[in-house]
Formats: sequence, C-alpha cells, structure tokens
Amino acid sequence: MKPAYRARMLRAAVILILLTAAGGVVAAPAQASAYRYWGYFHLAKGAWSFAQTGPSQAVPAGGSVEGWRFAVADQSSVRTPRAAPTFDALCAGTAAAAGTKRVGLVIDFGRPADSADGAAPPAARAACVAVPTSATGSDVLVAAGATLRIDKALTCAIDGWPAVGCGESVAAVPAAAARADTKITIAAPTASAAASPAAKSANAGSTSSSGLVLGGLAAIVAVAALGFAAWRRARDVSGD
Repeated sequence: MKPAYRARMLRAAVILILLTAAGGVVAAPAQASAYRYWGYFHLAKGAWSFAQTGPSQAVPAGGSVEGWRFAVADQSSVRTPRAAPTFDALCAGTAAAAGTKRVGLVIDFGRPADSADGAAPPAARAACVAVPTSATGSDVLVAAGATLRIDKALTCAIDGWPAVGCGESVAAVPAAAARADTKITIAAPTASAAASPAAKSANAGSTSSSGLVLGGLAAIVAVAALGFAAWRRARDVSGD
C-alpha cells in the first residue's frame, strides 16, 4: 500500500471516529430521561433558584423563603414553585423568640399534568416557621408540619402527594406538562408562635433521620444538571 494512500485512509478513519464521538455527545440530551419528583428551591429577589445542596445541608437564613415543587421535568425544564410570596407576606403574623429565626415556606403540589394519572393535586400551601438559628431546610419542612413518604433515600411524597410512585423516570415530558406554568396565588399562613422546646425535641429525631433522605433526589437532579452543563461546555468547545 502506497504511503499516500495509507495517509488518506488514516485521515478518513480519524474523521469517522471524531464524527461518531460528536454524534454521541449531541445525542445524549435527547436520550436523557425526565423525572417526576419533588424539587427543592430558594427564593432570592423574587425569583426561585434550584438548591445547590440538599435540605439537610442547607441552613436558610432568618428572613428567607424556602420552596418545594412537584413536577415532571427533564434537565432543560426545571419547574419552580408557581408563587413567590415575600417573606413579609408569609411571616408578618409569626413571632420569633430569642435563639430562633423565621423562615417562609412554599409547597407547590404541581398541576394535574404533572401527576402520573392526571389527578388533581392538593392546593399549594405556605407557612412561616420559627426554628432554631441552626435549623436546616429539612428542619423547616418538618416544623411546618409536613408529612413525608420516604423510600430508598428519596422523598417520595409530601403531605401524601403523590399517593404512589417515587421519583420515577418517564420517557419524555408529556405535552400537557411541557406547557408553561401559570402563576398562582397562595393564601398567607395563619399566625403561629415560635417553636417550643418540647416541639424542637420531638422534631429532632425525625429531622436527623430524614435530613439526608430529603436531600437524595435534589442531589440526583443537581448532578444531572451539572452533567447537562458539562455537555454544553463540551459542545461549545468542539464547535470552536
């Protein structure tokens, strides 16, 4: 085989390998699954952002607002709570004793389109809790009286929603669920007092045992989001 021919064949093989690799990278997001899950968020300057740490590690500051949203979404369509009430609107009627902080909370159960069977979810609710200054996002959720269903280190349900299922993957986001959200209004919570020492003690065990559990799905989704960002960066570099 002549050297020139061998060189052309080698160059063609390299181009084929590069094109195959590029095709694999580009196809990855199309193959990524969507998930039906509870997402954990923080409110800042009137906008929700996906929590970068799980609720058992996050320590919200006094005067902040936490949020949870149930939805079906993929890496490119994170669904945030559909209401963004201010801290003042949520906590005006809640007193905080010495050594505690007040934190607002929004729990958005999503739309019928977000559920697996189209069932209507509970109405979104809001709360304001007075908790110890060291309280985590998990503590805030527990202090608000939320009931949890947990399985295999994942938060499957809050206040019984959904009744079945646990962060399951779906082949694609259904058309109805892919539609843009409509903003909603959540009634301000009723006044409540600071958490008593007895209540803090009663909540301590359940919070410590469920804290890592609550963070499981949020961590999985965060890792997926980071993977998507890494793919975007790789695509941009290859495009150069």
